[in-house]
Amino acid sequence: MNYQLAEINVGRIKGVDINDPIMKEFVDNLDAVNLLAEESKGFVWRLKDESNNATALNPFNDEQVIINISVWEDVDSLMNYVYKSFHTDFLKRRKEWFKTYGKVNTAMWWIKEGEFPTVEEAVAKIKYLQENGPSDLAFDFRNQFPKPESNKN
Repeated sequence: MNYQLAEINVGRIKGVDINDPIMKEFVDNLDAVNLLAEESKGFVWRLKDESNNATALNPFNDEQVIINISVWEDVDSLMNYVYKSFHTDFLKRRKEWFKTYGKVNTAMWWIKEGEFPTVEEAVAKIKYLQENGPSDLAFDFRNQFPKPESNKN
């Protein structure tokens, strides 16, 4: 059995909702940033709705909190996308659009290859990380846990 990396990142936007004018440049670039993810080495899957993103989902019952959930082959693939691509330009500007969200805003965990996390599972992982700190159940970029051993049979 092989494993892949699931991740959720959560942001508290400065706008009253995603359609607030302060969010316009962020929203205008979502399709390009998402396409870049999909074309990145190691990308497997991302959560999206009819609008091709996940900003309309509201698992925290708060219009100012948006989520992104994706699956990657490994941590390095995700790190390259986040920190070494066009995405990095937006990451550097995140304070223009986002407020601080709790202790952590990203959680990662290993899932079986071919499986995809539900919104509920991903939300539970970030809550776990916020409350308990990093472990093999949920971790972040600073505190990574290795991919489980694959079954060689």
